Amino acid sequence: MNQHQRLAFLTVVLTLGIATGLAFALSGGSAKVGELPIVVLCAAAAFVINWLAFIPSYLYRTEHYFDLVGSLTHLTLIVVALVGSSDLDLRSIIVSVIVGVWAVRLGSFLFLRAQKSGGDGRFDTIKHHPGTFFSWWSIQALWVLVTGSCSLVIITSAERETFGWVAVLGLALWAAGFLIEVLADRQKTQFRSDPKNSNTFIRSGLWAWSRHPNYFGEIVLWIGVAVLAIPLLSGWKFVALISPIFVFVLLTRISGIPILERRSIQRWGDDVAYQEYLRRTPILLMRKPNAKIKDL
Repeated sequence: MNQHQRLAFLTVVLTLGIATGLAFALSGGSAKVGELPIVVLCAAAAFVINWLAFIPSYLYRTEHYFDLVGSLTHLTLIVVALVGSSDLDLRSIIVSVIVGVWAVRLGSFLFLRAQKSGGDGRFDTIKHHPGTFFSWWSIQALWVLVTGSCSLVIITSAERETFGWVAVLGLALWAAGFLIEVLADRQKTQFRSDPKNSNTFIRSGLWAWSRHPNYFGEIVLWIGVAVLAIPLLSGWKFVALISPIFVFVLLTRISGIPILERRSIQRWGDDVAYQEYLRRTPILLMRKPNAKIKDL
């Protein structure tokens, strides 16, 4: 077993361990099928779906369905949680709908974008190494479970709470974040569709206010789902609040912004207009715009 294979094996073991711990932490006071908590079934379903999807994806060396399967996993977990739960209330129904709408919209958007661009550069090497590629599908299963942890708590909770002002606040945050994400994606798609913009960067619309407004919207909408879940949290269920934290860290420190910022600097780093854009435009809208090329 070489170094890459060992790393892939350890990654899969770690994702399974984290998923198991999280599933049981979220299971207290939740609906069950027999003696098995619904959240545990959801966790198992997340891995089974992604592992099955890995097989044809590796055989054909394609990543085209990676994001689509991620969205399908989100939808499947929502369905499993709904079917296994009883006495559904307004909060659980609303959360099921908004997470479903988000998953369908984002999954179809990313899938169509990958089809149009011919693929995702992140997988150029990975998809030819079965162990590493398999570990990415495992990580996606964990991503779905962690990201959706607050929504799963809401749907599977054995106790219900009145849809009060906290829930209204959470729903408003989700709506604001979703609108920002959709609008930002649409603006960038329209910008890229114009041939005259092929060698320049977008700095209009929401992109004049933030270098990554779509990610800002993504973070805000999951904060909204977490706020919706707060009245139902107790004991180990507070672990569910890792959801928006995880989304924030993932997008700002790991797979989102760092990669895109490096690519942009490599392409336009010598452009005076881009340097000015970096200086005056914050990464997310969450801090003073003081970025410098040498700091990125």
